[in-house]
Amino acid sequence: MDTKLTLKLNQNVIEKAKEYASNRKMSLSRLVEAYLQSLTSENDTSDFEISPFVKSIATGNEIPTDLDYKKEYSDYLTEKYK
Repeated sequence: MDTKLTLKLNQNVIEKAKEYASNRKMSLSRLVEAYLQSLTSENDTSDFEISPFVKSIATGNEIPTDLDYKKEYSDYLTEKYK
């Protein structure tokens, strides 16, 4: 059952959202519905496709809080250019 919802948003946001939806051949209502569904669903991603880039960076590994990334990168470059 569809129900009407009225939102107050910044005009610039509305125009950009309309253009975004139009480029994806979706209505603005459907776009908002899909977004709200993604926020409120636990694990249901059937209507929303996760981009390959996001999938590629989602490793499930935690980065240690004390990681010295400059040292790690320096070690990497040293090994690379031996």
